[in-house]
Amino acid sequence: MKLNYKIIFYFLGSLLLFNGGFMLISTLISLIYKDGVTLELAISSLANLILGVIVMFFTSKHTKEINKREGYIVVTFGWIIMSLSGAIPYVITGSIPNFSNAFFETMSGYTTTGASILNDIEAVPKGVLFWRSLTHWIGGMGIIVLAIAILPLLGIGGMQLFAAEAPGPSADKLHPRITDTAKRLWLIYFGYTAAETLFLSLAGMSFFDAINHALCTLSTGGFSTKNASVAYWNDQPIIQYIIILFMFLAGTNFVLSYFAFKGKVQKAIRDEEFKLYSKFVLIFTVIASIIIYFNADLTESSINHPMVWGKAESVFRHALFQVLSVITTTGFVSADYTLWTPFLVVFFFGIMFLGGSAGSTSGGVKVVRHLILIKNGFLEFKRALHPNAIIPVRYNKKAIEGGIVFNILGFFILYMLSFIIGALVFSMFGIDYKSAIGLAASTLGNVGPALGDFGPVNNYAALPDLAQWWASFLMLIGRLELFTVLILLTPFFWRNR
Repeated sequence: MKLNYKIIFYFLGSLLLFNGGFMLISTLISLIYKDGVTLELAISSLANLILGVIVMFFTSKHTKEINKREGYIVVTFGWIIMSLSGAIPYVITGSIPNFSNAFFETMSGYTTTGASILNDIEAVPKGVLFWRSLTHWIGGMGIIVLAIAILPLLGIGGMQLFAAEAPGPSADKLHPRITDTAKRLWLIYFGYTAAETLFLSLAGMSFFDAINHALCTLSTGGFSTKNASVAYWNDQPIIQYIIILFMFLAGTNFVLSYFAFKGKVQKAIRDEEFKLYSKFVLIFTVIASIIIYFNADLTESSINHPMVWGKAESVFRHALFQVLSVITTTGFVSADYTLWTPFLVVFFFGIMFLGGSAGSTSGGVKVVRHLILIKNGFLEFKRALHPNAIIPVRYNKKAIEGGIVFNILGFFILYMLSFIIGALVFSMFGIDYKSAIGLAASTLGNVGPALGDFGPVNNYAALPDLAQWWASFLMLIGRLELFTVLILLTPFFWRNR
């Protein structure tokens, strides 16, 4: 079957329209704050809108069916096209004149990685900063899922796209129609963002800082409007606790939020993945708190006013904040955890591979995959004793098909292989061992802060241009769950069948 190239380009054109539309919002912010780049942002928006209209016009006569192969192409190239066009505001405003740097920043935004090459974030015009945060928010729930919500207007069905884009090993359905599912997810996403903006504003943040941090929290992105990240508000613990709450929610399956809002709270609480996710956060916070309290100098690792409400509270808050920030792959920083003893450096490096829940906006392997791998591992002992017995892996009291278990095993192997290759390639650019493995784990897991020269209080400005392109590739495959992108690199994918 030949690929339907017209529908692929038609959809990519519609994504350019999305980009242009969101840039208009940034243009409005620039106009309100009079930051001097309103015209440049308007030109960037207009360029995206015109190009999108042209592409859609010349591909408007297409067959209104999209198969799985075309879905994978649209998702992968959609992300790339959005990142290429999304880099225009940085370049045209002079905020990031180097295109490699601008593309890296944009890919980091859309993949919700939060790794930045900006040395002085606070010097960047507010309209550009808002655009930077918007790239997180758009990418958080997936630009493709967003597009599915309006696909009926285009006369195209979006099921194949949702299957390729949906985060995690499976896509829970809230409603039989996929467009309704996408709309419900976005409604929850938007509601959480508005709520966090309100709470942060009431807690003492300026409205601009509040909305930017809300956009970046719910997307588990990690871009901040301050050079010190959330450590800027170390003297206002309530602000950090609000961000902690919404990081936790953002790392939870959004379908569970939907059930909770519908009054099915028990269904959400009894979910196996949610219970394990909550236990991980609690246990890891307790471990980190104990070690920090007795062994680490919190004053050295924090930027300002670390102990407002006493040492015990500050230790707990920073431990909880950084554990959640890394597990959910948000990447906000309240303190430099690389100064919290060698054990905690390795500890935080390890939880970079955990990830939040499937169906959340977080990156990483995802808790449900770890859960199923652990369960399957224990069942192998039983199977060794009873080789003829059929012992299925169960999740939420339901037997899981063997194919799903094999898929998860394959994903984990491919993930670790990608991590090893990623670190090797980084080392080829002259990056030291500690920094290379930190970079590979952070970019592949969409975490943001890494280790060594690219730790929590540093940025990625020192990364060579070629290494930035490699990091961008790792961010892309990590965000799109490996298979979606890597299948495009196989010869059989492109054969007409």
